[in-house]
Amino acid sequence: MPRTQKNDNFIDKSFTVMADIILKILPTNKKAKEAFVYYRDGMSAQAEGEYAEALEYYEEALTLEEDPNDRGYILYNMGLIYASNGDHDKALELYHQAIELNPRLPQALNNIAVIYHYKGEKLKETGDHDGGEAMFDQAADYWIRAIRMAPNNYIEAQNWLKTTGRMQIDVFF
Repeated sequence: MPRTQKNDNFIDKSFTVMADIILKILPTNKKAKEAFVYYRDGMSAQAEGEYAEALEYYEEALTLEEDPNDRGYILYNMGLIYASNGDHDKALELYHQAIELNPRLPQALNNIAVIYHYKGEKLKETGDHDGGEAMFDQAADYWIRAIRMAPNNYIEAQNWLKTTGRMQIDVFF
């Protein structure tokens, strides 16, 4: 039984019903529809904090999904799980793969920047000032890219860029 058939709350059940209707009427092939079911089940498991289960569903979705944009979203969600579990290197790898497939993912760019910023702070704490600054510069590059795509988002990042002098005045226009 698919995971989404086990949901007990009204919103999840409603979403599942609507998604099933859309799947039935969309002019897509069977493989793409199966990939979406696994992706949807992965999102459900992830929302409940069942990360290992979510990763299994996402892996299965990746084996079926052919659309690069959709594969990008799957990889992005997998990156979220690895980042939340503290495996920043694996998260970075997945976010970069997601951006290669779907360059219009400002949220992945933002998350890459957050990880580089975190790594920069850790390096500075150990006394590696130059290494920390290099990580901050990488974070700034990714935040600038994300903000260019979504100028109304990432206000804290915009403030950090301004206060650290890493943002040109016309960067978003």
